[in-house]
Amino acid sequence: MTTTTIEHWIGGRSAAGRSGRTATVTDPATGAETARVALADAAEVDAAVAAAKAAAPHWAASSLARRTAALFAYRELLHAHRDEIARLITAEHGKVRADALGEVARGLEIVELACGIAQLLKGETSTQVSERVDVEAIRQPVGVVAAITPFNFPAMVPLWMFPMAVACGNTVVLKPSEKDPSATLRLVRLATEAGLPDGVLNLVNGDKPAVDRLLEHPDVDAVSFVGSTPVARHVHRTASAAGKRVQALGGAKNHMLVLPDADLDLAADAAVSAAYGSAGERCMAVSVVVAVGAAADPLVERIAERARKLTVGPGDDPASEMGPLITREHRDRVASYVPRAREQGATVVVDGTGLSVPGYEGGFFTGASLLDRVTPGMDAYRDEIFGPVLSVVRAADYTEAIDLINASPWGNGAAVFTRDGGAARRFRLEVQAGMVGVNVPIPVPVGYHSFGGWKASLFGEHHVYGNDSVHFYTRGKVVTTRWPDPADAGVDLGFPANG
Repeated sequence: MTTTTIEHWIGGRSAAGRSGRTATVTDPATGAETARVALADAAEVDAAVAAAKAAAPHWAASSLARRTAALFAYRELLHAHRDEIARLITAEHGKVRADALGEVARGLEIVELACGIAQLLKGETSTQVSERVDVEAIRQPVGVVAAITPFNFPAMVPLWMFPMAVACGNTVVLKPSEKDPSATLRLVRLATEAGLPDGVLNLVNGDKPAVDRLLEHPDVDAVSFVGSTPVARHVHRTASAAGKRVQALGGAKNHMLVLPDADLDLAADAAVSAAYGSAGERCMAVSVVVAVGAAADPLVERIAERARKLTVGPGDDPASEMGPLITREHRDRVASYVPRAREQGATVVVDGTGLSVPGYEGGFFTGASLLDRVTPGMDAYRDEIFGPVLSVVRAADYTEAIDLINASPWGNGAAVFTRDGGAARRFRLEVQAGMVGVNVPIPVPVGYHSFGGWKASLFGEHHVYGNDSVHFYTRGKVVTTRWPDPADAGVDLGFPANG
């Protein structure tokens, strides 16, 4: 049996890997190898950057009408191929089909935002700031953008980046995760079919050597990244030191505060959905529930009841509510937190680590786990587990709870469940997180607002999509114009003044 090799996409065409290095792509539901993916070396990264650099002047000079025509066509192609893309996501990531379709839908929101780039790129003009002098502010593309994206959203996160980047007139080199590259490659091929000129959007598969080459490459002007906090910090430091503009979104430990007056059934539904959806492999997953006072016991009981009933199985089975994790190594790492939490003093209310799915014994499955009476000193609280392990921390009152949440080194997202408008208002103002939900467990903003956290969840000043994308993918320029009369001739060494 011949194994397919997933190749690069450079200059508008498929490019076979020349480095000789490949990685295995597996079906997480079975553990079986389904393909090999070429891993780019520095020379292949250089070829992709060269293609992007060559295409950049012409694309930057292209009209907004031409850019948006390609993006409108791209939107239609993505919509027509959404089922195919979702199948590719499920096959290589493992998430259930409904979740994969939802990922594509959220990515489409950003493509639709990019279709309106003409409105977003409008500048400002001040006339007659001085006699016969006008001033205008305009925004121009930064040049070549490197987009480095994670395994957990192989369609959505790339769509957060490159549609806005190319809409602003940039060219892009995309480096997806080598664990599930097929969906991302399909996105890129469809963009070429939609009318993006050769070299405007390129893709290189790879691992750390490819990433490091992009970070140091002299012809890369900006870097967009989503991944873990240690890698985000490395990306930000390395690329910034090389003089590049950087937005690097890192990890998270998202807290959900439940006050005693909350609808506990609603809160339990939300906690289970947000903690165990996509097997917990979301940077916006709720990983800690902070239960205040009398809410704790009944809330834990309700969460446990729901967690035990979840159907775990292959993502392409319509009956499955939660699929496998991305790799065996990751599954084993996630599962290790449950016995460690017990050893460190937590109560293991639900232990999903012994789960076996009949017929899929080789898959990377673990069930939902629920830990109660977790404290900040425990590994399950300190680390980003990135799997279906939910911790419950108990607090005596609101003040203790908000202090606990704000002491976290991360600040990606946070939520509060309450019927008290005053408490909700306090929380939204006092919590140290970039995205806040009030009775919403996963407060991912709509496409025309921006996504991003605080503290160790974001390195750089810009969030992704929304207006922040326009500012990140363009540079400001101010033009002062004067059309003098002949009578204005003469040398004047004084400092110019308005008047």
